[in-house]
Amino acid sequence: MGTLCYDMNLVMSFWSGKRVLVTGGAGFIGSNLARKLLDLECVVYVADNFSRGSMENIEPFRDRIQLYTVDLVDLQNCLTCTKDVDYVFHLAASVGGIHYIKQVQVENLTPSILMNTNMLEAARKNDVERFLFTSSACVYEEKSPSLNRFKEEEAYPANPATTYGWAKLLGEIQCRSYYLDYGIKSSVVRIFNAYGENESLDPRWSHVIPSLIRKAILYPKEGYRIFGDGKQERAFLYVQDCVDGLVLAMERIENADPINLGSGELASIGELAQRIAAISGKGMKIEHDLAGPQGTHRYCADLTKMKKILGWTPTVSLDAGVQRTYEWARAKPNVV
Repeated sequence: MGTLCYDMNLVMSFWSGKRVLVTGGAGFIGSNLARKLLDLECVVYVADNFSRGSMENIEPFRDRIQLYTVDLVDLQNCLTCTKDVDYVFHLAASVGGIHYIKQVQVENLTPSILMNTNMLEAARKNDVERFLFTSSACVYEEKSPSLNRFKEEEAYPANPATTYGWAKLLGEIQCRSYYLDYGIKSSVVRIFNAYGENESLDPRWSHVIPSLIRKAILYPKEGYRIFGDGKQERAFLYVQDCVDGLVLAMERIENADPINLGSGELASIGELAQRIAAISGKGMKIEHDLAGPQGTHRYCADLTKMKKILGWTPTVSLDAGVQRTYEWARAKPNVV
């Protein structure tokens, strides 16, 4: 648990009236971020091609934003979206759960590289003041069979396990280059295991928490199965905490020096599955798919740099966040 260590008057003076673009803004984190920016009295623009995002995610505030339904692999679309914009949160990427990013190579790499390149070039041409790039824990290489508590400098020498991780690393380097050559104030945030409302429940793309929640809701029509032996450990970050961290990073980082954004509350996948089963009240038996992809066995973020630079730590416990996410998913009229 932690505290938000900043003066709200200063926060409002930084954000109020600013024209802010969120790419991937109809997606999971993007839609939650767009809502937060509206609360901060920003003029909000959302760009999304709806390959992963959903109109349902932005419907509650659709009349308060300007929406660009565009593909950002096209430079002209990026130029259109960034015209007269002050700040850009660049979240758009080709992404999915571990089963997706382990199987697909080019689709994880090429579209993201093109979007990152075009968005930064458009930001330069349109004189965008600040640019935040969402990187990922996938930039790190597993170094130990025991718990990997990744520090920012441990991303190099680089050897990510997926092309998704390589695309994120290249995006980080591009942000640093545009800061050094053109003075675009840039923030780079490596997000660790975000989860929460508006995350995809589609089994083709879903991450572990929404995947387990979906299975729990559908049980017994579908088995309650997890990849691996359940001993894999993660520290999960609730989406509202993630959004608060992104906003603070945009305010406080200008030189594209990467920081981790995560939680310090560790849990194994097996423990997580048990918590979700308990919330469901269905008394499910956990099944194990030992042939399925498991990702890095045990890892979390070293949060030393995050706490120092942002003066902040997450406030929502895993139990509270999972409970909220389960209730959100259960209330949806159709679970995929």
